Amino acid sequence: MRRMAVVGTLAAAVLAASAWAGAGTSAPRGGLAAGKASASSVTISNESGTTWTCGFNPYNGSVNFLSFGTVYEELVFVNALQSAKATPWLASSYRWSNHNRTLTFTIRKGVRWSDGKPFGAADVVFSFDLLKKHPALDLNADWSVLRSVTQVGASKVAFTFKTSAVPYFYYIAGATPIVAKHVWASVANPVTYTDAHPVGTGPYTMSKCSPQVIVFQKNPGYWQRGVPKIQTVYYPSFTSNDPANQELADDQAQWGSQFIPNIKGYYLSKSPYHHIWFPPVANVSIFINLTDPVLSALPVRQAMAYAIDRARVSQIGEYGYEPPSNQTGIVSPTYKSWLPAGAAKKFSYNPAKAIATLKAAGYKESGGVFHTPSGKPLSFTIVNIGGYSDWVASVQVIQSELSAVGIKIQPENLSSTTYDADIYNGKFQLAYGAETGGPAPYYELRQLLYSKNTAPIGQTASSNYERFSDRKVDALIDAYGATTSSALQHSIVRKLAAVMTSRIPVIPVTEQVDWYQYNTKSITGWVTPSNPFAQPAAYNTPDIGVMLLHLRPKG
Repeated sequence: MRRMAVVGTLAAAVLAASAWAGAGTSAPRGGLAAGKASASSVTISNESGTTWTCGFNPYNGSVNFLSFGTVYEELVFVNALQSAKATPWLASSYRWSNHNRTLTFTIRKGVRWSDGKPFGAADVVFSFDLLKKHPALDLNADWSVLRSVTQVGASKVAFTFKTSAVPYFYYIAGATPIVAKHVWASVANPVTYTDAHPVGTGPYTMSKCSPQVIVFQKNPGYWQRGVPKIQTVYYPSFTSNDPANQELADDQAQWGSQFIPNIKGYYLSKSPYHHIWFPPVANVSIFINLTDPVLSALPVRQAMAYAIDRARVSQIGEYGYEPPSNQTGIVSPTYKSWLPAGAAKKFSYNPAKAIATLKAAGYKESGGVFHTPSGKPLSFTIVNIGGYSDWVASVQVIQSELSAVGIKIQPENLSSTTYDADIYNGKFQLAYGAETGGPAPYYELRQLLYSKNTAPIGQTASSNYERFSDRKVDALIDAYGATTSSALQHSIVRKLAAVMTSRIPVIPVTEQVDWYQYNTKSITGWVTPSNPFAQPAAYNTPDIGVMLLHLRPKG
């Protein structure tokens, strides 16, 4: 299960500095569809790497993909696959003012929580105050840029920023779920709260949960009239790819979101109703714990970046479905116009240069392994999710390539639960994984490099798992958020790309795609390349809810 957020086309950055700064819009009446709903079901096959814990806290990064979009909703749906198109959701409209330092939402009328109580502006204020009081819940570091969130009159909420902050619209409006004040106000510890019986505004309610399967049922009081058309959603847990892939190949599941080896022979050839689309979204990288005394040395990280043949990892580990990355962290061709000329070739595969870099820094080889000048071996563990067969295969390739230059790594293939806990708390040396990205390269670079997203070892980091910290880099990230100038934003991204190539805080290996398989035999309304109304993988939040609102039984 790859919990990826939204990703945009090249126009997304322009929108971030223009459309989001406009007067706002209002959603059309009548929801996404009309007519009488039919009893139907959809089964999701999304390899999770673990069984379900039956917790649905939307502010818990390990489980929020199970509730954000289906049960809980956002103020505005931001779809970067359509040039970051912003569709008002729980807010009926929005407006920037005060030189883009104030963002005011008009809260939608007529919305009710799934327990029948009315939703309103007070719930929005409460939700953001909750994140301020409990920073561990603030997964997007909203309060690193917010100054205040206040209710204005009966139906408006004003967000005041510390500086001009148009690019943060994506986080505030589109990536922060809203919870019910009347439920959460009595929660003693929201950070550890499991939220076993979530009360939301979304199109579904959680009906049943066991370690093996979650069942979502249509919310009969949902505010968008006529939807959803899909009555029941089954979400089984899978601890490895093979049984999840079998469910898809045998038509037992209609919506898939995982890697399938030899997908043409195994899945596409089985039925004319089987389809796939893998849009690139972010990077799969090696996170390097920069607090480790050996890994904190730049020559070690440089040697690792030279030693990895990204194209070989792509072909062997990912069957070529995920293209090789480059050290800047800028996904191309999605963000090609942001990529500095020649930067993608820096730290191309060059094992001889890897060895020369270590020797020049005083490292000595002994027994096939290089040692630091003080005698410590370049030998590390790398945590991975054991249920992701493609990641396991990719790390095996990386292990072989690093060994060839005298760097030893030992994979630890963990359950996703253990893996998440380890990387969030910094209890690793190396980790193979991915950030979520967003509607411009800035968003992934912010996740990788912004010190306010990280935390000391032993405390939860919302991103920046490698614990990178630099005041000058923070200033660049803040400056991007304070400008609406596309030229300045591009200049800042080029400087952040230079940090990636000069400091090697992480090593991007392949470009993470949105894994997406879909079955059109009995269900229609799917995302397609010609109609990308949402990110298509089931692990995307809140896009999963938008997809389910579009789906309907054939006939």
